[in-house]
Amino acid sequence: MSGSERRRELRRRRHRRKQVAKLTVKAGKSGPAEKLEIARKLRRLTPGAEILIERLSLVS
Repeated sequence: MSGSERRRELRRRRHRRKQVAKLTVKAGKSGPAEKLEIARKLRRLTPGAEILIERLSLVS
């Protein structure tokens, strides 16, 4: 029997939060070309990416 959908949802959310934290740290140390790549990854990763991209000032 497979796990409940709620448990899977929580696992996905925790993993997403960990990935966003990693990309946030990486964005602080990166140059302009790398920031574009981080913005692309954030857009693919989470639905609230535009808010994060604006907050981190990744794209002008």
